[in-house]
Amino acid sequence: MSLVESTIAALGPWSWFVLGLILLGLEILAPGTIFLWFGLSALVVGVVALTLGLSWQVHVALFLVLSLVSLLVGRRMMARMASERGDPGLNKRGSRYIGREFTLATPLNEGAGNLSIDDTIWRITGPDLPAGTKVRVESIDGARLVVSPVD
Repeated sequence: MSLVESTIAALGPWSWFVLGLILLGLEILAPGTIFLWFGLSALVVGVVALTLGLSWQVHVALFLVLSLVSLLVGRRMMARMASERGDPGLNKRGSRYIGREFTLATPLNEGAGNLSIDDTIWRITGPDLPAGTKVRVESIDGARLVVSPVD
């Protein structure tokens, strides 16, 4: 009998708890929520193994089924949570200003100028307009905001 087999035989149902903790430890070392679901499944099988007197074949089958189900459900849940929490405009700061209206502090000359928004000065393009004109951000062109006068 090998070392692994003798250890599993000596631990009995507790070997599932050991496996679960090892898998959860792997999740810490290599995050990606893969080992998490397998580790939780092993812990559940450990509880079942302690409470019910089932054969090791049933334990392995239960572990496989629980792992697959928890992996599929967990991945779907994590994907839903990630899409709800994320900021789609995170790397496109200018897109947050599309549709908003601002007042020009300096005139637009020859189709270019600057617009101060919050603590940032943005380069803008649009028709020639005098200072004090209300403008609406229509789109983004690279790092410039494209504006038009508000009617």
